[in-house]
Amino acid sequence: MEEINHTSVAEFILTGLTENPELQLPLFLIFLAIYLFTVVGNLGMIVLILISSQLHTPMYYLLSSLSFIDCCQSTVITPKMLLNFMTEKNVIPYQQCIAQFYFFCAFTVSECHMLAAMAYDRYVAISNPLLYNVTMSYQVCLLMVAVVYGVGLLSATVHTVYLLRVFFCKANKINHYFCDIYPLLEISCSSTFINEVLELSFSAFNIFVPAMTILSSYIFIIISILHIQSTGGRVKAFSTCSSHIMAVAIFYGSIAFMYLQPASVSSMDQGKVSSVFYTIVVPMLNPLIYSLRNKDVRVSLKKLLQKKSFFKTKY
Repeated sequence: MEEINHTSVAEFILTGLTENPELQLPLFLIFLAIYLFTVVGNLGMIVLILISSQLHTPMYYLLSSLSFIDCCQSTVITPKMLLNFMTEKNVIPYQQCIAQFYFFCAFTVSECHMLAAMAYDRYVAISNPLLYNVTMSYQVCLLMVAVVYGVGLLSATVHTVYLLRVFFCKANKINHYFCDIYPLLEISCSSTFINEVLELSFSAFNIFVPAMTILSSYIFIIISILHIQSTGGRVKAFSTCSSHIMAVAIFYGSIAFMYLQPASVSSMDQGKVSSVFYTIVVPMLNPLIYSLRNKDVRVSLKKLLQKKSFFKTKY
């Protein structure tokens, strides 16, 4: 009779970003500040969009979905990472490790496609402003969000199902600060060929398709900006686009470096540094780049603060 569960490892040890004791406290404080800023910034954007009627448009619904994804992705990774800085040996049970990987994969893939959906929304708004409300109706917006989450959950489910078939015999030290696919495959004592093929295939689809969509959208957006008569308008539009492109380049570039190469070729030490950008840095930057630089968001925030101040003064 075939053995149902070959896994003899009940728990894993995460090595973290560094094992240098002198860097533990400074890194803990830095990443704690980043995490708090990420959670407050993204949750603040979600609440502001919900309560501000002038932000009830497809663009901001997509933005609130991005904020939700960023907040969840950071929460899946960062608290365990912070714990690693404060303990000598950061142990994570097998089941918790698999769960962490599943949710990390689901939210990361969802963000890849959500950024593409947002770029397409901006392309429609600039290239066909008169038809924007028809092209990007609430039904279309809801369908796009559903597809984004559907692709994320499908990718995570496929990877996790095949990861559960991998055997872990004696080695249990993961050279990473969270449970990711390649660090786990690195310590496996069984064949990981299918897992690597699936990882490369899904990564190519989930990175290249959204990236090409974003690139195409911004090419058309830049062409439209060049037709703006006002020099000040062009400068402002280019400034906004450049910040968006920078965040997208950091996100997709760091993900591509980590996942678009076989596990035998990739370096986990370099991969850990690369993964900091798409798991921690970009979720912190998105509220700044997509929200606080936006005039409508600033106006809504100002009105909300003035209303709050008014009620305090009155009562």
